[in-house]
Amino acid sequence: MPLLARCPELFAGGKVVNEMVAGLDIMPTVLAAVGVTMPQGLDGRSMLPLLQGKPDPKWRTELLYEYYWERNFPQTPTIHALRTGRYKYIHYYGIWDIDELYDLQEDPLETTNLISNPERQATIEELNKRLFDALEQTNGMKIPLYRDFGRQSNKRNPTKGRAADFPDELKSKKP
Repeated sequence: MPLLARCPELFAGGKVVNEMVAGLDIMPTVLAAVGVTMPQGLDGRSMLPLLQGKPDPKWRTELLYEYYWERNFPQTPTIHALRTGRYKYIHYYGIWDIDELYDLQEDPLETTNLISNPERQATIEELNKRLFDALEQTNGMKIPLYRDFGRQSNKRNPTKGRAADFPDELKSKKP
């Protein structure tokens, strides 16, 4: 994620950090900057050594993203993604919409979804395997179910319209 950081007391400015950092690294970084020990069980890591120009050979090379569907936000499906140094692979769970693959070296603005590109199928299979391996390792295969909270978002007018048909191109084809 693009991030600007300034703290002359802790690190010199004018650096670009190319390691893969994420929002979950901000809190550990702030805690490290003020000298507080990181609580157990958090996924993020302090970026302070990177900001100070101290490379970390054990820094992450890929990032797992998880978002689980919430009743109060029904328009946002469960999403799992794997971001590597080169690719971003996004897998939607529970809807028949199309998954996504972006080559971040060739397309850093993510304007071309490569998921249907036959030349990328081996990459897609590998990233899908790595995504599900990571989900199994982190207990992400157990979809959380929470009690309702807040208002419901029942927006469909029962007297108008109907649910969309399942797309023909996604129905399994018999050999």
